[in-house]
Amino acid sequence: MSRALLVMAHGSRDPRHAATVHALVGRARSLRPGLRVETAFLDFNGPTVSQALASLYLSGVREVVALPLLLTRAFHAKADVPAVLAESATRLPGLSVRVADVLGPSPLLVASLERRLAEAGVGLGAADRATTGVVLASAGSSDPEAIAVIAEIAREWRLTGWCAVRPAFASAALPRTEDAVRALRAEGVRRVVVAPYVIAPGRLPDRIVAGAEAAGADAVAEVLGSAPELAALLLRRYDETAGAGPALPALTA
Repeated sequence: MSRALLVMAHGSRDPRHAATVHALVGRARSLRPGLRVETAFLDFNGPTVSQALASLYLSGVREVVALPLLLTRAFHAKADVPAVLAESATRLPGLSVRVADVLGPSPLLVASLERRLAEAGVGLGAADRATTGVVLASAGSSDPEAIAVIAEIAREWRLTGWCAVRPAFASAALPRTEDAVRALRAEGVRRVVVAPYVIAPGRLPDRIVAGAEAAGADAVAEVLGSAPELAALLLRRYDETAGAGPALPALTA
């Protein structure tokens, strides 16, 4: 295979993070047996992006679609990812690297959120939605663009019949999960549930769960993890990028 998909995750000291990323990548690999799909991490875990690219190169791969496993275009997507890819590609003559867009927003992510809510016992019928408020809890960012995207996703999701959908953040922005839950309660919302808009477990997702429980949320969904919709989204981003024309000059040695 001369072309491959490299999924780049953030990485974490929490072992659940890498295990979840590998499960997700494994599911994407099973959906596309003819495509080589590998994993790399920006921090804490291995292989690093540089190591993964070198391994692909030595095995004969000359075209790579690099996919940031990120839900919004915040600092990592805008700065870290391009820098590490450019630095690595210049040391591998003839390697072409195309950078895929981040995962969100996407209807497939909303479908993943609803899958996790259903698994947590939340009804998805019209009557259930009309009496249920959802807290869309993300990790958080200091990037205004990323915060605006989360707010827009909440507004759009509300149009599918939920009583309310409110954004919340585990760090860097407000409100916190517990505050959003309590605000919905104060407004008279009958049932309040929390949907973590995060891919893998870790410190910030744990903070979301703790806040939800402290405020008495009726249900807390699991992280998106290896949801089939998310695996399908990885391949969709690959397809969009693989056929997008020449790689960026800065990423082609």
